[in-house]
Amino acid sequence: MIQTIYDLITGPTWSPLVFGLIKTTFIMTIVMTSGLILSWVERKQSAIMQDRIGANRASILGISALGLVNNLADALKGITKEDYIPPKANKFLHTMAPFLACFTATAAFAVLPFGGEIKLPGMAQPIALAIAPMDASLLFVFAMLSIGVYGVVLSGYVSGNKYGTLGALRASAQMISYEVATGLTLLGALMMYQSLDFRVMVQWQQDHCWGILCQPIGFVLFMTATIVEMKRVPFDLPEAESEIIGYSVEYSGMKFMLFLMAEFIETLLFSWIIVLIFLGGWHLPGLHMPDPGQSTQWLGLSLGYGPVVVIETLAFVGKVVFLCWFSMLIRWSLPRFRYDQIMHLGWKIMLPIALGNVVLTSVAILFWPK
Repeated sequence: MIQTIYDLITGPTWSPLVFGLIKTTFIMTIVMTSGLILSWVERKQSAIMQDRIGANRASILGISALGLVNNLADALKGITKEDYIPPKANKFLHTMAPFLACFTATAAFAVLPFGGEIKLPGMAQPIALAIAPMDASLLFVFAMLSIGVYGVVLSGYVSGNKYGTLGALRASAQMISYEVATGLTLLGALMMYQSLDFRVMVQWQQDHCWGILCQPIGFVLFMTATIVEMKRVPFDLPEAESEIIGYSVEYSGMKFMLFLMAEFIETLLFSWIIVLIFLGGWHLPGLHMPDPGQSTQWLGLSLGYGPVVVIETLAFVGKVVFLCWFSMLIRWSLPRFRYDQIMHLGWKIMLPIALGNVVLTSVAILFWPK
């Protein structure tokens, strides 16, 4: 019976559908829980950095679970809170704006791989560890992030509030300005990889060296640009709740929480992308994937095909977790920029440096093609 089910799943008819559903469920579970986990991490990490306990008042039967119950309480509050729509607002667009901001960030994960191809017994074709792998996966991600700007713009514009409209204009100007810098900072790396496919980029780094070693300037610039795109401190001028009114001023309940969730999803998304482009993806130095049934030596250990797949997947997860932690560290370490300083940094500092990096990369490829 078990063998019959396995043969059916791994057959040419059902295997793409079955494994596609498995991969989709796995990725969506990670993405949908990232908001809960990262919000808890941000609270506890800021508490540790500021020498305080942090959120721990909410509990279930006296158990606070290190503050995790507070996040459940916030979710319950968001669900039960009144969904207020201003009288002058466009009700349909007012509802669609937070959904659009969250959906575009989530849809980008469809093309992001979390490991190499794996081979299962009885299957002629290997399984790609990505929901929908494509040759232009980086272009698809940028397209989704570009559409996400509309969610921010609409949220302020359709609210019927002049302060929300000003916040939306401020946010859209910042996001569009740094999309230019984001693309240029990656151009040097793309010239080396000669592909827009994340899997090809990781394979190039396995054969040569990690992207951060070949493109250190691009790495620093791209990471800075992603923090601006996420609208996080020190670049959180679009919302900056403590000082100015942002684009989400007329939102409450779950709609408001969707904007917060979109920020945490983008934190995970950009950490994922940085690992794939600059940190070798799932690759570890000295570890090579053997053929099924074979073994490889790594750190004095003889590892088979299965253990290597597990180690590479855990290495990828560890890199992503580290970058998420590092973005939280920056969040609570640097003071907020003025708006003119953000524009000056993007147009007069990062853009010329990115162009210079492209020129240097072109010269290096011309004289040292290998």
